[in-house]
Amino acid sequence: MPIRDVKLGKDAKVVYPGLVNMYECEVGDRCLIGPFVEIQKDVIIGNDCRVQSHSFICSKARIGNSVFIGHGVMFVNDKYPPRFDEKHWEEIIIEDGVTIGSNATILPVRIGENSLIGAGAVVTKDVPPNSIAVGNPAKARPRGS
Repeated sequence: MPIRDVKLGKDAKVVYPGLVNMYECEVGDRCLIGPFVEIQKDVIIGNDCRVQSHSFICSKARIGNSVFIGHGVMFVNDKYPPRFDEKHWEEIIIEDGVTIGSNATILPVRIGENSLIGAGAVVTKDVPPNSIAVGNPAKARPRGS
């Protein structure tokens, strides 16, 4: 069963639900979840978010409101995988208004509000609010600089 025990907000849409794997998570109002997405248990996604196709959001991710997650974005909650004991897994915090470009990899970090993560970036450290982070490893700079 691809979708199980999900708290889905008002007017939230799951595109092609047979091609999505979601379980024991929360998705807010007016969100759109694209095809071939996996959202694991204990994930909380705020309102007005978009998760594009082929993205993977692992347990312990907290995603704020009005967040855009591009195609093929991978969240990783364990810096030293594979460790199957959840006590080793760390939280990932994505604050409101963040945009994450396609094929980015997000490790256990906090990405500050209104930040932009470039396509293909590998985010290994916290990103301050109102920043742009690009590269591997991603380096952040203030937006507009």
